[in-house]
Amino acid sequence: MSFQRVFTLPRQQSLLLPAVLNPFVLDTKLNKKEKIRCFLQGLILIPLRSIFMVLVLMVMWPVAALITFNRPLKGEMTPMTGWRRFLCRTVLVFLGRLYFFAMGFHVVVKGRQASSAEAPILAVAPHSSFFDAIVCVVAGLPSIVSRIETLATPIFGRFLRCLQPMLVSRQDPDSRKNTILEISKRAKSGGRWPQILIFPEGTCTNRSCLITFKQGAFTPGVAVQPVIIRYKNKLDTVTWTWQGPKLGTLLLLTLCQLYTLVEIEFLPPYVPTEEEKKNAHKFAHSVRSLMSESLRLPVTDHTFEDCRLMISAGELTLPMEAGLVEFTKISRKLDLKWDNVKKELENFSAIASSCKGGRIRIEEFAEFLKLPISPVLQELFALFDRDGDGTIDFREYVIGVTVLCRPANTEEVIQTAFKLFDIDEDNNITREEFACLLRSALGVCDLNVSTLFNEIDADGSGHITYDEFRSFALTHPEYAKLFTTYIELQRYQGLQAEGPDSDSFSHCCMVSPNDHQEDSDKKED
Repeated sequence: MSFQRVFTLPRQQSLLLPAVLNPFVLDTKLNKKEKIRCFLQGLILIPLRSIFMVLVLMVMWPVAALITFNRPLKGEMTPMTGWRRFLCRTVLVFLGRLYFFAMGFHVVVKGRQASSAEAPILAVAPHSSFFDAIVCVVAGLPSIVSRIETLATPIFGRFLRCLQPMLVSRQDPDSRKNTILEISKRAKSGGRWPQILIFPEGTCTNRSCLITFKQGAFTPGVAVQPVIIRYKNKLDTVTWTWQGPKLGTLLLLTLCQLYTLVEIEFLPPYVPTEEEKKNAHKFAHSVRSLMSESLRLPVTDHTFEDCRLMISAGELTLPMEAGLVEFTKISRKLDLKWDNVKKELENFSAIASSCKGGRIRIEEFAEFLKLPISPVLQELFALFDRDGDGTIDFREYVIGVTVLCRPANTEEVIQTAFKLFDIDEDNNITREEFACLLRSALGVCDLNVSTLFNEIDADGSGHITYDEFRSFALTHPEYAKLFTTYIELQRYQGLQAEGPDSDSFSHCCMVSPNDHQEDSDKKED
């Protein structure tokens, strides 16, 4: 009878790769014809539009200054009323439209904007550009959430104050909580406060999908009106995301266009169910699904935290895309914190830094573990390699370490593995004991374990104590599956010893394909 080892790991659909691998990149390359056209049009349009924009700003600033005269700089306590509100909703809105017209924007509005009483919150997506501020103008200058530092911006800081924004401070640890409370208070004011406009994605994307919606707009549990924004020009000169053209480049290219067509669609207000009122995550998911259906775009679970990881990956000389793991979903499903994932990125970089493309092949995997390529190591590698392409990317590494390795490195497993290595039961593992059992476990007769042994033997005493073994196991989770595999093989050997084939030690490293799989390998990820 032929035997082979079987390692099967079911793959949960929820942890498969997203539909869009990188929504934070834009590769805008103009061909020769487009460059010539932009240059020739820009010679005429940029000077004219710049003059027009400056003239409009010269009128807007005094109006904004009058509206905000004698109003608190921060922390608006009461909504604007009377002539201030009139100037803001009519004169400033008109000047705002005129300003975008000066830049060449042609706006098409679809649907009907709900009143503040019908839908206190406007949720706008996809968020892809600083030009998205045009939605705020079209919607009648509703309140927004903004960083407190933005108020200090020359000229535009004054315009921002007219919106009576809810301010977020990076220095205040309670700022986020206070902002949520302020959103809830205004949303439930019965129309006293202006509507609140929020970009629930929280960061700019390339409009190829809708990423995870943050819950701030949905925590109050009031009706939300979804607002869709589409830029219709064939040449994309507006998308401003993490990898792509800079702000100044996009502004110049946009001013060079004859016009920039933007379509803003107000969908019917979405009234949450009782369950959604209590569960902001479910409420946000429902609104996002509705908007993705209207946009005919896929959804992914990328968030701003993925952008942070993407930057960290670049700092570690990895491809920036390596950090895109759908952090929020993975952290929620695997109970991981930001620091955990950041640490794993550093560990991954230590293995993958020499690889082109930032993906680990089995050769680098074996070199990192200081073990030869063997059937057992290939099986371990295959458990990490979720898509079966022969490499491990960072996403696969995080899932593999968390699911396969972290739970396996329990105190009980470490103690059991140490006792198995400690053949003479003297509470020390000698080089010979370590080499003998590792050769058996890996099925490699001629195995040099000196480098690995020396790394575990921290004090260089020539033998491994339990504390040294435990410390190594906890700081090198990749070995955990090897330890548990070895324990399972020893248990299998014990069962085989009770049967007729107990004379063959080689059978301890094999499992019949018809046998049941080991319990640990049935664990779904």
